[in-house]
Amino acid sequence: MKNVITETIVDYENHVNLGMAKLFKIMGLDTLEWKTSGTIIEDIEGNKYIDCLGGYGTFALGHRPPEVIEAVKEQLDLMPLSSKVLFNQALGQLARRLAEVTPGRLQYSFICNSGTEAVEGALKLAKMATGKNRIIAAVNSFHGKSLGSLSVTGRDVFRNPFKPLLPNIDHVIFGDLGDLSKSINHDTAAVILEPIQGEGGIILPPEDYLVGVRELCDNYGALLILDEIQTGIGRTGKMFACEHYDIVPDILTTAKALGGGVMPVGAFIATPEVWEVFNESPFMHTSTFGGNPLACRAAIATLNAIEKKELVQKAAESGEYLLNRLKELVKNYPGIINDVRGKGLMIGIEFQHESYGGLLISELFEAGVVVAYTLNQQKVIRLEPPLIISREELDKVVDVLENALAKVVELAS
Repeated sequence: MKNVITETIVDYENHVNLGMAKLFKIMGLDTLEWKTSGTIIEDIEGNKYIDCLGGYGTFALGHRPPEVIEAVKEQLDLMPLSSKVLFNQALGQLARRLAEVTPGRLQYSFICNSGTEAVEGALKLAKMATGKNRIIAAVNSFHGKSLGSLSVTGRDVFRNPFKPLLPNIDHVIFGDLGDLSKSINHDTAAVILEPIQGEGGIILPPEDYLVGVRELCDNYGALLILDEIQTGIGRTGKMFACEHYDIVPDILTTAKALGGGVMPVGAFIATPEVWEVFNESPFMHTSTFGGNPLACRAAIATLNAIEKKELVQKAAESGEYLLNRLKELVKNYPGIINDVRGKGLMIGIEFQHESYGGLLISELFEAGVVVAYTLNQQKVIRLEPPLIISREELDKVVDVLENALAKVVELAS
C-alpha cells in the first residue's frame, strides 16, 4: 500500500502539479482516495471518512448512487456517445425534465460538461439576445476559471495573471442594491449573480436583495443570470436557491450535482424569449461532448432520485438541524469562530483567522471527517455533505468538530 501511495505522490510531483502535492502533504492529506459508498470515502489503507465536502456540492445523492450507475450502464450498452447528426432521445428528455424542475418559464436548455461551460454559454446567450456587451457581476463571486467565466468571477488573485480579460465587465458589492443601481444602465446586457455566494464564504443576501435585482434588470432591459451551479439541485433546501427569494432568472446555470456524482454534466436554461436567438441560429453555440447520452441519462436519473427520495425537503430539515447544533457549538468558542451561516446543507463556519481553519481541516481529517475551505475566503470552511446524510452521521460530525476545536484551541494557545 505504501508503495502505491508513494508512487502516486511522485506522479503528482512530476506530472500533475508539484505545488498541489506539497499542499496535500503539509495538510496531512497524503493518502489515496480508493473507494466510496453513500456518505463514506475510504482510502487505500481502509480508513473511512464521512464526506462533509461532497465534491463541493457534487454528491447530492451520495457516492455511487445505484439508480444513476444503473442508468449509465444501460446507456453504455446502447450508445455511449452520439453522432450529433440524428435526434438524441436522452438529450430531449433531460431538457424536458429541466424545464419541469426549474422555476417559472425557464424552458430551453443547452447541455454541456461543466459549470464553467454553462456560465460561458449563458454569457454568450445574454449578449446575443440583448445585442449588448456590458455585464455586471459581484465582488467575491465565483463563476469558473475559463476565460469568460473568469472575467465575471470577483476575485483578483484568479483574474490578474490573465488580464486583459473580457471587456465591459463591472463588479458591484453583493447584497448592496444601491451599488448595483449606480452601475446598471440601458447598455447592460446582463447581471450575473450566485443566489448564495459559495466560494465567497457561504454569503447569504439580504432577503429583499434578489427581488430588487430582478426589478432593476427589468427596468433597464437587462437579463438576470443566476449561477446555481453549487446551490442548485436541492442543496439549499429548495430545488434551486432562487426559490427561497421568490424570483425567476432569465437564464439559470447548473452543474455539479446534476450528474449524480457519476457523470460530469452542466446546463444553462432560459426562457423562450431569450432563447429565440439560438432557435434562429442553432449552431451558434455547440459542444462535441455536451449532451452526450451517458451524461444525460445520469442527470435524468439524478433528478428522478432527488424527487423520489424527497431529498429537497430532507436537505431543508437536515440543514436546519445541523445549523442549530453548530450555533450552539459557537457559543463555546467565541474567540475562534466568528459566525455559522447557510441554507439547507450548504453551511459555512467562519473563523477569526484562516490558520484556525487549516488546523481544523487537518484535525477533522485525522478524526474521519472531510471538509475544505471556500475558495475565495480561507477563513471559512464549508459543510456540504450528501443530502442523504443521516441524523446520526450529522451528530457524529458535530461531536468530531467539537473535539477538533478543543485541539485547535490547545494548539493555538
